[in-house]
Amino acid sequence: MLIKRNASLEGALRNKAVLLTGGGGGIGLEAAKAFTHMGAKVIIAEIDRGKIDRAGQQFANLFNGAQVDFYEVDLAKENEVDRLCGYILEKYGCPDVLFNNATFVCLGSVGEVEMTSWDRSYAVNFRAPLLLTKRFLPLMKERNSGALVFVSSSGAAPYMGAYEVYKTSQVELSNTLAMELEHTNVHTYTVGPGLVKTETAAKAIEIVSAKMNVSVDAFYQMNSGHILDAESAGVGFALSVLNAQAYHGQEIGSIQVLSDFGLLRGDSSTQEKVPAAGHTADKDVFGKVQKTYEEQYGGWQAMNVFERQWVLRDFKKNMGLSADQALEKLKEMGQRIAQGDLGFTAPDKEFLQKLKEYWNHQLNLLQGYQKDAAKREEQTKILKEWISDIERLLF
Repeated sequence: MLIKRNASLEGALRNKAVLLTGGGGGIGLEAAKAFTHMGAKVIIAEIDRGKIDRAGQQFANLFNGAQVDFYEVDLAKENEVDRLCGYILEKYGCPDVLFNNATFVCLGSVGEVEMTSWDRSYAVNFRAPLLLTKRFLPLMKERNSGALVFVSSSGAAPYMGAYEVYKTSQVELSNTLAMELEHTNVHTYTVGPGLVKTETAAKAIEIVSAKMNVSVDAFYQMNSGHILDAESAGVGFALSVLNAQAYHGQEIGSIQVLSDFGLLRGDSSTQEKVPAAGHTADKDVFGKVQKTYEEQYGGWQAMNVFERQWVLRDFKKNMGLSADQALEKLKEMGQRIAQGDLGFTAPDKEFLQKLKEYWNHQLNLLQGYQKDAAKREEQTKILKEWISDIERLLF
């Protein structure tokens, strides 16, 4: 098992109760295995009896005496959701983790998909997570601990609207909860698996790639940088719970989580270095970039909660990592440079390029929202200087 590469993770969730929906197969099943390895009491809510039977056999073979509980349920039916919640509360009490992984996939153009499919997608992909949240959140708040995890998707995509609309709604639900749960020990975030070649995903890609007039192989090649196997994606799901506080209010991916825990397949502590600009001013220029971002980050923290959440979400959307992670990345690079290492790894350069693009994005936004010509000119000059500093590092 991939998770065994980090021995410290065994038992990390000992005696914690985890409700995992849609855990009978694919990524959900791999997440359940990882949760079990970490000592959690896992309740797998699954609609497919065949998957339950097959998953049960896998657990019997892999784990001796593991506390895994399967519950057959159709999450599209509120009365069945109520029975599930009653069962859990009676047997386990309020779960420590609610992991909303179950999904219903329906494909086709907006006009092609029948309303019955739209309705079921809504019921499974949004209403069920909301019902479960409403049932357990008050108890988590009363206890002042817990994690609410939503499995998100990448957003609008052709021929996937009836699926994506409700999956991305989970992101907005989590973002709303994050603001409401500030200053508590109840945390929420969304996590995406990336592109994983599960049976469900393979069928979906066959349909979508045909609609886009590209081959299945070409589709995978176009997205090769985001492909994970099911085990890696599932382990990323489970491990994310350990960092729930750090991920609060964010939209993350399994790749990011695996990287945070040093479990990304193919990771190497020695990455090929490419030279920095090659002169003594590099250290000073990097110091300027780091100070600029730290001051910008400080300004975001001083904003009211609504402005701050908007800015941080926009940053994450454009950068692919959170503002906190960017801050840590710059600190780590700064420490290396301070020790005389003036070379950049390929990921270093990619990060700096993304930061440059983000500041260019801010520059473009500025032209639209700053109506005062003098202030616009002044702020434009400042942003262009920030961008120039990164260009001096990269080129």
